[in-house]
Amino acid sequence: SQPLAAQAGMDIIKKGGNAVDAAIAAAAMLTVVEPCSNGIGGDAFAIIWSKGRLHGLNASGPAAMAASAEKLRNMGFDSVPDFGMYPLTVPGQPAAWAALSEKFGLLPFADLLEPAIKTAARGYAVTSTVAYNWKRAFERYSKMASGPEFLNWYKIFAPKGRSPKAGEVWKSHLHAETLSELAETKCESFYRGSLANKIIATSKAYNGWLQAEDLGNYAVEWVEPLRMAYRGYEVCELPPNGHGIAALMALGICSHFDLEHTSQSRTYHIMIEAMKLAFADVKEYVADPKHMAYKNEALLDPEYLKERAAMIGKNAIAPAPGLARPGGTVYLCTADSEGTMVSYIQSNYKGFGSGIVADGSAIALHNRGANFNL
Repeated sequence: SQPLAAQAGMDIIKKGGNAVDAAIAAAAMLTVVEPCSNGIGGDAFAIIWSKGRLHGLNASGPAAMAASAEKLRNMGFDSVPDFGMYPLTVPGQPAAWAALSEKFGLLPFADLLEPAIKTAARGYAVTSTVAYNWKRAFERYSKMASGPEFLNWYKIFAPKGRSPKAGEVWKSHLHAETLSELAETKCESFYRGSLANKIIATSKAYNGWLQAEDLGNYAVEWVEPLRMAYRGYEVCELPPNGHGIAALMALGICSHFDLEHTSQSRTYHIMIEAMKLAFADVKEYVADPKHMAYKNEALLDPEYLKERAAMIGKNAIAPAPGLARPGGTVYLCTADSEGTMVSYIQSNYKGFGSGIVADGSAIALHNRGANFNL
C-alpha cells in the first residue's frame, strides 16, 4: 500500500536476500510510512511457501494474565473499550520478524530493518491516503482519548498538535531508535529487555494489565494452514484465532451456486451474502483454538455450509448472530527466484491501535483485545 515499503523489499532482494527477508524489510518500513494502519506494537500473521511446503505463522499474543471480564464489568463496562490500557494483548509482531528471519532468512537481521530506520530518521513525504487516515485517527483520539495515558501518542504522532498533511515531511528519531534497538537485539529487547521495561512501566503507570511475565513468556506459533478445494484451486488460510477461516467458509457457501452462468449483479449478491454468513459465525465462535465450542472441521463441514448457502435468496439478510465491523490494514506479499513466497499481514487492529505508546519509545500498542466479549 506504500511505494517506499515495496522499494525496501526490492532493495533487500538486490542485496541477496530472499522473499522472507524482503517481507520483513517491507513490514518494518510500513510501521514508519503508514503508522495509521500498523505499528511496532501490533500482531502479525504469515503464510510461507518454502521448498515445496506451506508454513503458517500466528504471531498474535494472548490476553494479559491479569485480564478479567469481571473487573471490566465492575468498572462499568459492558464491552471491552477500543482505547486505553484494557484492549491491550501481548504484541506478537516483533517476535514474528525475528522468527521468520531465524527460520527462513538469508541476510543478517539488522540489515532488514536498516531501510526503515533510515527513513524514520530522515523523514518522508506523507501520502494523501495516509494523511487522510492519520487525520481521522487524530480526530477520533481527540474525542475519545484525552487522558494522561494518551499523551505519548500525541507527542510521537501529532507533535504539532495536529496530524501531518499530505506532502508534509514526517520523521521520528524515537521511531528510528526503537527500530534500531529491535535490530540490534533481534527483537529480544521487546520481550525481555529495555523496550519490554518501557512497555511494562507504562502499563503499571496507568493501571494496565500487561506484566513482565506476559511479554517474557511469549512465543510465536507455527501452525498448519487450513485448506479448501474450490473450482480447481486449493485456497489456504491460517486457522483461528484469526479470521481467515471466514474466507474458506464463504468459498464453501459459494461452491453451491453456479456462478459461471449467473448474472454479475446476482454473483456479487451471493458473494456478499456468503461473507456475511461466514463472519456471523466467525464473530460468534472463533476464539483461542483451545477454547472454541465448535472446531474448524465443524465450521468447514460441507453439509453445514450447504445449509448456510440455502439461506441466500433474492434479498439481503442480516444473519444471526451479527455482522463483522468494517476495517482494513496493511498487506504485503513477496516472491523470489527460488520459488519462496510470503503472504503477510500485520496490524494495530484499529488505526494506530489503543492510543497507548510506551513511554520513551515509538511502540504504538494495538487494541486487538477489543475483539473479546464479556
